[in-house]
Amino acid sequence: MDQEHIRNFCIIAHIDHGKSTLADRLLELTGTLSARDMQEQVLDSMDLEREKGVTIKASAVRMTHTASDGQEYELNLIDTPGHVDFTYEVSRSLAACEGALLIVDASQGVEAQTLANLYLALDHDLTIVPVVNKIDLISARPDEVAQEIEDVIGIPTAEVIFTSAKEGIGVDEVLEAVVTRIPPPSGDPDAPLRALIFDSHYDPYKGVIAYVRVVDGTVEMGQPLRLMSSGVTFEPVEIGVFVPGMSPTGRLMAGEVGYVATGLKSVRDCHVGDTLTTLQNPAEQSLPGYRPAKPMVFASIYPTEGEDYNLLREALAKLQLNDAALTFQPETSQALGFGFRCGFLGLFHMEIVQERLEREYGLDIVFTAPSVEYRVVKRDGQVVLVDNPAKLPDETEIEYIEEPWMEISIFTPAEYIGPIMELVTSRRGEYKNTEYLDERRVLLTYHVPLTEILVDFYDQLKSRTRGYASLDYQFTGYRPGDMVKLDVLVNNQVVDALSIIVHRDQAYIKGQRLVSRMKKVIPRQLFTVPIQAAVGKRVISRANVRALRKDVLAKCYGGDVTRKRKLLEKQKAGKKRMKMIGNVQIPQEAFMAVLKLGEE
Repeated sequence: MDQEHIRNFCIIAHIDHGKSTLADRLLELTGTLSARDMQEQVLDSMDLEREKGVTIKASAVRMTHTASDGQEYELNLIDTPGHVDFTYEVSRSLAACEGALLIVDASQGVEAQTLANLYLALDHDLTIVPVVNKIDLISARPDEVAQEIEDVIGIPTAEVIFTSAKEGIGVDEVLEAVVTRIPPPSGDPDAPLRALIFDSHYDPYKGVIAYVRVVDGTVEMGQPLRLMSSGVTFEPVEIGVFVPGMSPTGRLMAGEVGYVATGLKSVRDCHVGDTLTTLQNPAEQSLPGYRPAKPMVFASIYPTEGEDYNLLREALAKLQLNDAALTFQPETSQALGFGFRCGFLGLFHMEIVQERLEREYGLDIVFTAPSVEYRVVKRDGQVVLVDNPAKLPDETEIEYIEEPWMEISIFTPAEYIGPIMELVTSRRGEYKNTEYLDERRVLLTYHVPLTEILVDFYDQLKSRTRGYASLDYQFTGYRPGDMVKLDVLVNNQVVDALSIIVHRDQAYIKGQRLVSRMKKVIPRQLFTVPIQAAVGKRVISRANVRALRKDVLAKCYGGDVTRKRKLLEKQKAGKKRMKMIGNVQIPQEAFMAVLKLGEE
């Protein structure tokens, strides 16, 4: 199709503002799917996406629409993930478009992720079409939200489209706005091929399927192709478009969005953000913005049954085929045996991987407390990256430790500023800025160490603001911090999987809390089990799990006291002997105790 009649656009929104529902209505209205094939959230194909109401994987679909001017247009919708962990995927999807529909909930207003994705869209010079959705709700305040969009974002209220995707109200206007307001692609059809890969998935028959937006040139069957950053070459197995299922066409021209089945056996060979070109007539320069996905959060995964180790390895390898951001390598723990150290984009990404391992592969697994990557500068000048507390060098070798810091943006009603400030300052946060969006809503900006917002920060934020606050964060860099390793000893043995890296000021409090929680979850043995928290060689907290005792004096009903003492001494010697050979089983709840340290 002529480029003048192509429109490439995406939908950006905060979680649960109706992005997937609007996509459903657009598919329905353009006749892309028949009523029989239609289902709710048709682009969210995973069960987890439907349950959590979050788009996890980007997807694309081609629609054909006859506009009011009588012309037929090809509309390529790229559905983007809505969670902050997947910001890089969102940025690549935006790079494949010329415009974006900005969806804002009529009852919630502008929220953190709305703004974060909007700024990404503006960085890519996209045309923004603002849409206020869910106007059918009783609590909807469409005019106020439209004014908020003008105040915060600067788009006039006259350009805002009011819709209810659920009821189908205003969806025609959205389609017309896509055609009239969003510009057509501007690529050169005669230039050497340059196609942006904005996502990929693995197919067992066709290998890696690359989702591409052709910027310049044409891609067709029989052409040997090359990936510009990795240098991998291949001949396409199939080329086509999404409608929304894969439909072969044999070629894609400049401005079009579709897929290329590469036949490659690993998603790692085909990176999101890479540029596809031909082998015979390659482009001189790749498309800008490519960077490899970098894990920010690390945790260890162990099978609860040792014989499941190989099953866990196969499951992780299969997951990695569809999720190139997941990294893993084998590791061994004295307490938990053989397992894997995994890297994730964020805590939500980690939660998704855990759910998929348990559901799709039926595995019973133990996750250790998540950690971040610290930069350790040793006394000899060597810099070591440490993502596992067990691998932290000895205290005598360390000059200083740097930890990652994030800039967080919190949108909240004004009455919750106090509880939020209290929460953030308790997590070593540094105040940056307060911006009043209107008389009721405030944007607070802070700098906070990543380790402090890892585990329960979001839950605490939601509970202190009754669910009204929203959070967005981005990495700002490393800063030196007074960090120490907190070890846990059970029965005088260090349990490496329970070690955590904490700020020195918090070591005593966290050590005490951890020991108290461990005392509750470790079952009583026939001997006394000491639980200790230690920094280096110094024990900072201790508790004992009392022994189960048999009443050996029950049969004594009188007689000389020496007889009783003899029985007690005999029992004491037996307990001592047992302690030397005794083995303490540590339950899964003990590892979960580390996660809940900040809740008290």
